[in-house]
Amino acid sequence: MHQSIFAANDRLAERNRGYFKALGLLTLNVVSSPGSGKTALLQKTIERLQPSTRVGVIVGDLETDNDARRLRTTGAPVVQISTGTLCHLDAEMIARAVGQCDANALDMLIIENVGNLVCPSEFDLGEDLRVVLLSVTEGEDKPLKYPPMFRYADAVVITKTDLAPHVDFDRAAALENIRCVSPRAVIFEVSSKSGAGIDAWCDYLTRRGR
Repeated sequence: MHQSIFAANDRLAERNRGYFKALGLLTLNVVSSPGSGKTALLQKTIERLQPSTRVGVIVGDLETDNDARRLRTTGAPVVQISTGTLCHLDAEMIARAVGQCDANALDMLIIENVGNLVCPSEFDLGEDLRVVLLSVTEGEDKPLKYPPMFRYADAVVITKTDLAPHVDFDRAAALENIRCVSPRAVIFEVSSKSGAGIDAWCDYLTRRGR
């Protein structure tokens, strides 16, 4: 049964991927633990990329549409998925959500996954890039505690760097742990509050979208 669920999801994910590719749509699956600063980073990202890049967002949450409402303030189209008891998004949910927006009018689709570093790692959504966030407030050992999530990351974004001096964050150890688990991932260090690192992060996305 377990294998059957993932096989069905993988087939749908490949269908999603083909659809996104046909549209020339760069698709991000953004994952992290709760409170890592996903929504704040996405707000800054969308504001920096628009209007030259047309961005749409799919937001997954167990309950409430708080994140979706925050992201709508950017002017970007946002589709909310309430997962109830499920701690992840799957490819079928994404396919249904994409049907609720005009994907032809977008250059980039950002999927804000449910806040969880375990379940989402097992589900391919059809994305081009898997982006994992690690906030300085979480500690340096998260990549070692949750290796499947970080192992398949295309990019790792260290967030809330403005707080690093106040939480005794060991930057060197964090970078070493990320590279140990995911040597191919591109690493960014950002602060959504100060704006530090946001330009480099957005430049990366712009290059990948060409």
